[in-house]
Amino acid sequence: MMKKIYSILLLALVFQSCDNFDEDININPNLPSQASGTQLIANAELYLPGLSSSPRGEFFAQYLAETQYVGTSLYPQESTSFYSYYQGPLENLQTVLNNQENLSSTEGPVDNQVAVAKILRAYFYWNITDRWGDVPYKEALMGSENFTPVYDTQQSIYLDLFQELKEATSMMMAGKINNDIVYDGNMDNWRKLANTIRLFMALRLSEVDPDLGQTEFTEALSDGVILDNADNLVYNHLAEANNQNYWYGQVVNQNREWWALTEKLVSHMLPFGDPRLEVYGNPARANNNFVGLRYGEEEAIGTEEYSLLGSAIYAQDAPVYLVTAAQVYFAIAEAASRGWVGESAEENYNMAIEQSFLQWTGSSEGVDSFLSQPEVAFDVNNAIESIANQRWVHLYMHGYESWSEWRRTGFPTGFTTPNGAEIPLRLSYPDNESFNNSDNYEEAVNRQFNGEDLIYGRVWWDQ
Repeated sequence: MMKKIYSILLLALVFQSCDNFDEDININPNLPSQASGTQLIANAELYLPGLSSSPRGEFFAQYLAETQYVGTSLYPQESTSFYSYYQGPLENLQTVLNNQENLSSTEGPVDNQVAVAKILRAYFYWNITDRWGDVPYKEALMGSENFTPVYDTQQSIYLDLFQELKEATSMMMAGKINNDIVYDGNMDNWRKLANTIRLFMALRLSEVDPDLGQTEFTEALSDGVILDNADNLVYNHLAEANNQNYWYGQVVNQNREWWALTEKLVSHMLPFGDPRLEVYGNPARANNNFVGLRYGEEEAIGTEEYSLLGSAIYAQDAPVYLVTAAQVYFAIAEAASRGWVGESAEENYNMAIEQSFLQWTGSSEGVDSFLSQPEVAFDVNNAIESIANQRWVHLYMHGYESWSEWRRTGFPTGFTTPNGAEIPLRLSYPDNESFNNSDNYEEAVNRQFNGEDLIYGRVWWDQ
């Protein structure tokens, strides 16, 4: 299935060709004049692993430490662009939604194509607003009609995304769609994913609007969420150069030993016999033991002394886990601890760790003995901390999501401050925005951050 995607990409590029050239140059009689709806959806799906595969995300969650060329992990004040999301997946998905009347039912029910486009668009926007704060939304993706969109508030974006996700599930009907490289067109999977995204978004409101958070959480849970690893949102790479894992390109193709497991991560796993550690990293070559590197260490080190990125993590066809059953059980455990739902917090916590073992190691062997250790067992008197600590371990290699959960809960504690620098609280806007969209950029920065576009401004839900 995924090997067909590269022809799909070529078709999508035909659709996006420039208008400035002579019409005859743009027309290839052997290809359609534009990409279909499901081809555009597939093209957007190709961007999914980029939401997770990023050294910066791993640094923000302090899973990995730089072994050489230490720089980004020291948290410099720098801008980060969001343009690739708008120009890539969001443009593809908006094109589907803007041209519903032209979608072909031969590729699956049109309503299902629209529903999937809505879900994916919501997922990308949720990731974007959680990283930057207020961003262009309602007036974005209008092309020549509006090159300077206003920045919508994160609160208004959240409210709209809740409605978009509900609308998407309400319009689904029987029938699969074509070209879906994530769920093979299975709408039951897409329904569970939409509800699960709502569930996570609702929990994000725990400190800023707990009443709305509880309402949205309980509704999403009732509507049906991901409760088994078979339904996870996973991007499966291929063992071929055209669709390989980002980390394979770095570690194998570029021969880079630039990342080691942090002391903090190893200290949360090794003393308790956590079998996931053998997946997360490789033993240090010098002594065949798991040894973490102090985060932000700038002294010259020998990479043979520390546990580097695990072979399973940088395999060419390694999967990228984006939305998982373990996360759902952790979320339910936390909601139960907050009194939002009548579930057992401890049972859901235990189930979360079991699902995490299964996801990462393929087996739940040893989970009972792991959970029997006092330092791991659910602590009802420190429920949120217990849940957050183990959720952090589970979210390895999905650093941006882990970072968001840390910003929301404050756990785990004890992260390193390299050169006195705290973990950033957001990404700064792209440099170009102060020139390309100056009035709206300045209004957004003034509204949120008192005129300073810094990495330590707080987004709406992180108050």
